[in-house]
Amino acid sequence: MSEGRLDPVTLSVLASALSGISEEMGAVLVRGSYSSNIKERRDCSTALFDGKGRMVAQAEHIPVHLGAMPEAVAAIMDRDPEPGDVFAINDPYSGGTHLPDITLVSPVAPDGDTIGYAVTRAHHSDVGGMRPGSAPSDSREIFQEGIIIPPVRLVRGGEYVDDVLELLLANVRTPALRRGDLRAQIAANQIAEQRVRELIERRGKETVLAAFDEVISYTERRTREVVRDLPDGKYSAEDFMEGDGTTDEDIPIRAKVVIEDDSMSIDFSGTADAVRGNVNCPLAVTRSACYFALRVLLPGDIPANAGTYAPLDITAPAGSLVNAQSPSAVVAGNVETSSRIADTVLAALSGAAALPAQGQGTMNNLVIGGPGWTYYETIGGGQGASEKGPGPSGVHVGMSNTLNTPIEAFELEYPMRVERYELLYGSGGDGENRGGDGIVRSVKVLEPASLSLLTDRRRHGPRGLEAGEPGRVGRNLLNDEELPPKASMEMEQGDVVTVETPGGGGYGSKED
Repeated sequence: MSEGRLDPVTLSVLASALSGISEEMGAVLVRGSYSSNIKERRDCSTALFDGKGRMVAQAEHIPVHLGAMPEAVAAIMDRDPEPGDVFAINDPYSGGTHLPDITLVSPVAPDGDTIGYAVTRAHHSDVGGMRPGSAPSDSREIFQEGIIIPPVRLVRGGEYVDDVLELLLANVRTPALRRGDLRAQIAANQIAEQRVRELIERRGKETVLAAFDEVISYTERRTREVVRDLPDGKYSAEDFMEGDGTTDEDIPIRAKVVIEDDSMSIDFSGTADAVRGNVNCPLAVTRSACYFALRVLLPGDIPANAGTYAPLDITAPAGSLVNAQSPSAVVAGNVETSSRIADTVLAALSGAAALPAQGQGTMNNLVIGGPGWTYYETIGGGQGASEKGPGPSGVHVGMSNTLNTPIEAFELEYPMRVERYELLYGSGGDGENRGGDGIVRSVKVLEPASLSLLTDRRRHGPRGLEAGEPGRVGRNLLNDEELPPKASMEMEQGDVVTVETPGGGGYGSKED
């Protein structure tokens, strides 16, 4: 990497400018989208890449999206994109994560030569498949989870490829919303090129390209300094997924972390093989979870880009739960298994660094749909306590970073009513510092609908640290009947589904 071509002040200014471009992309996407999942919950991510396919800047959005974006960009680069093109992709085995996450990639070519790529990834609340919302608990292969989009041109030379767009929309239950959300993603990509052009006009192309290199180099140096300060050694941990939708048996995830000088490696040998259900992870999602765990160790002023992840090497046996191969089902792997991978890696790293107790470790995916509408939401819970104080309550933890759907927007858009929505007091683990409390959310359907639940931590509570108590496990109910962690079924008019989310683990002995 080139170093030293920019003075520190110029580098700082340009790094902030590049970060600002990615943040503005996110603002355009949120404001321009149609679905509540994006405009209210902000279940989307944006980033700027250089011409080599390296992430230069990313907005502070969804961790599970961002770490997987480089593989999507690499897949698009293999298709020789031209200025004015927009490529779409969601195939988990070609750079995607799970099918509802559709990624759009556009060359950034302010003067006709491609110098980078603008990337948006958004969770679309329906992409077809066997159940409304495209997040069934009972899928057994990828084909049941929705339409699979390999790298295809959605826009060619600035013009929509109508045949491709109509093919996509013909395979979803809410085509008008999908069309609007895709257009919002395209607009976000366009604003990136406009802002890069303006930056080049002010600073010069050579300076901006130098900033691409140097902001990555700077971030790598800072990250390696943090890793170098950790004690060298081997650290390991084990955790479990609570079934896969076909069985309730625990599925082990094992991670061994090796820290040596300024480098870190994570080896998942010994993790279970891929399973029949849909908690399998493509390698891109496993990388995202590992990147997040590394990011937790870093000071907040270190940018997040390709340099952040340069010191990290990941080994995941092909065909295992954390490196599944096509056509394994993966929709829950992106949301639930990613959370457990992060938990496992962080548990190993707790032997080398001061970290909080475990948070809720699940996204509590609630999916309900009927004719012409689909609702998708992840529900917050408790974060783990630390030596610095109690864990926060009712927050999204780990690989999720979304908001909730406000009740006013929820009831305006869907034929449902929120019966109960409050903190689940006392669900955080006890200790010198208590874990954060979970949430209870009850939803009544006003017409027959299809329900899918993808959850975890219903049997094993989030662990405490330093003699702190574990957080309370979560619970799913349909009316008064308790449901398993992964469940799909039909609901009748007037049925109420309740999701109680886990509390965070406590820190330290209460007696102390």
